Amino acid sequence: MQLHGTVVVDTVDSPALRGNPHGDPAQRRIPVYLPPSYATATLRRYPTIYWLPGFTGTSLSALNYDPWLPSLPEAMDRAIAAGAPEAILVIVDGFTRFGGSQYLNSAANGRYEDYVVHDVVAYIDARYRTLPQAASRGIAGHSSGGYGALVLGMRHPETFGAISAHSPDAYFELCYKPDFPKLLRAVAPYNGDVDAFLTAFLAMERKPREIVAAVSVAAMAMAYSPNPHRPPYYFDLPLDPYTGELDEAVWARWLAWDPVYLVRQHADALRSLRLLFIDCGLRDEYHLQYGARILARRLDALGVHYQREEFDDGHSRLNYRYPAALARLARALAPD
Repeated sequence: MQLHGTVVVDTVDSPALRGNPHGDPAQRRIPVYLPPSYATATLRRYPTIYWLPGFTGTSLSALNYDPWLPSLPEAMDRAIAAGAPEAILVIVDGFTRFGGSQYLNSAANGRYEDYVVHDVVAYIDARYRTLPQAASRGIAGHSSGGYGALVLGMRHPETFGAISAHSPDAYFELCYKPDFPKLLRAVAPYNGDVDAFLTAFLAMERKPREIVAAVSVAAMAMAYSPNPHRPPYYFDLPLDPYTGELDEAVWARWLAWDPVYLVRQHADALRSLRLLFIDCGLRDEYHLQYGARILARRLDALGVHYQREEFDDGHSRLNYRYPAALARLARALAPD
């Protein structure tokens, strides 16, 4: 990977993640892309873009070389080479042993929202020559990372001034419920004992895709319906693990975190953004294009300015779209 800029793989020791219930590490590897002029323009400060990987993604996996798709640093490099303003790109790690945290504070997972908004941002501002104000910070991501960017961005306008959400989890009725039967089938050999299934999952050397899809339902429950009084994994499931019957009370807790409802609570914050961009493929395998369309209608009704794109593709291997996305963010965050 030949870059005009430089990638530093730094480490953030997060107070917010210390002592989390799963025992996931509080020290996280955080790749930081520094733009081409960073080493020589020693008095210059730069806008910063924080990127959140999707479910099962890690910060280091975003560096992986692929001859047909740009890595995230390559995408940032290409954006700048094509004329975008220079910016620092920070790739945040939100992985848990069950695949991901949705970047929320949770009694099951730990305080991932505080980790991103406070610990990572404070560390980057202290160590690198950033422009340390919301107008010069953007947050972006894909899938669960797009969800995290959208939710953290609207909940923290004092920290982030722009959002770029790519295929974000939204409209939970369509994007999560289709995975519920996968969990039911996976727990059947364990007599419907979800905790026993998760314990077995952790011990598996090979974790098949269909099993990960089943685990993702539990991982979402850890984010949206945690229960500190239900060890060992501390969550309430939104369905009966034997019959599949929906638990309406728990499901309501999930829906409280659905972006299609959250936007109403955070309309003023969304109106204050320098950029709100949402996109999704027309063939998204998780039906997230419909959530994006609902979001657009609700943003219209709230008088929130945004940009939205639909494109002819699915959910994965979308890095070819990221140079344009990062360029858009860099322009929005550039000093006036």
